[in-house]
Amino acid sequence: MESTKSVSVPYVVADDEISRPEAEAAVAGAIVAEDDVGIIDVTGHGVIPCLQGLLTNDIEGAGDGSFLYAAILTQKGMIVCDLWVARHGSHAWLTVPARGADSLFSTFKRFLPPRLARASDHSDQFAILRIAGPETLDVAGRAGIGVPEPGVSSNTVVGGAACVVSRPTHPAPFGLQIQLDREGVSTILDSLRQAGAVVAVASALELTRILAGWPRLGAEIDDKTLPQEVRFDENNGVSYTKGCYTGQETVARVHFRGRVNKYLTGLIWEGKPDPTNPSIYQDDKPIGRVSSVAWLPPFEQHIGLGIVKRQVDTDRLVTAAGATAVITSIPFELEP
Repeated sequence: MESTKSVSVPYVVADDEISRPEAEAAVAGAIVAEDDVGIIDVTGHGVIPCLQGLLTNDIEGAGDGSFLYAAILTQKGMIVCDLWVARHGSHAWLTVPARGADSLFSTFKRFLPPRLARASDHSDQFAILRIAGPETLDVAGRAGIGVPEPGVSSNTVVGGAACVVSRPTHPAPFGLQIQLDREGVSTILDSLRQAGAVVAVASALELTRILAGWPRLGAEIDDKTLPQEVRFDENNGVSYTKGCYTGQETVARVHFRGRVNKYLTGLIWEGKPDPTNPSIYQDDKPIGRVSSVAWLPPFEQHIGLGIVKRQVDTDRLVTAAGATAVITSIPFELEP
């Protein structure tokens, strides 16, 4: 798997990968796609205390059956890997970006005592389906999928297939996550298609991620990124009331005594951005970089995300990836 190295060009969703029906469903309906993620099971009688000392969020306080967003940090507070964690008894199922799995296992090798907790990769056995779009919950209900409360992960059976259905708290880049054995994927996809979801390519989830203003490892997140620079506070990814964890000192200092010098924002282009040029300028001065770009067919325009300096004037135009763009708040608020 890839390592988590800094990137010099934006992560671009190619114009020809996402169809108009997929994009329209992402904006106004529901899409479902298998995401490119690693699936890690951390288990053992000490799994919760061990992860509590590593994760930015409060897995212990969330309780059994919880589903939350978090990150694992370096000692200096930089993000090693962001992840979603579903807590089930003595098991914590971690859904991680595929490119971050090696770094995650390296961290576990250093900090997880084998007698208390062990991590194993189940990416070949299980698949992760993510349903996104404003009609997600209605479509899931019509497909016979029990919808848990926000922040909850539950075991269920759909179409004869055993699944773990997890629902993030709002906001998030997807409405529901379904973990299941790969043999049952086609059955679930058929049920969701019949219920009104558009079965999409994985790139369509990139569009919903960008619309939600959610960071991606290898795009917005690199090996020098602090959680607050990429909206971890807004995305409910950090707890400031739990006990100590790796990197906490830096995160707490930024939160209570200062602020970050750069932050994640949205971009809307008037023209076509150049995928080989990630620079953002204002008054001919460099103020940041483009990190993600997507073509939005219903609006016939490019949108994206960028990391900019705090002193940027958001009321004025910028030149991003070689084209004129507007800085906008995220999540994006677009009408179909």
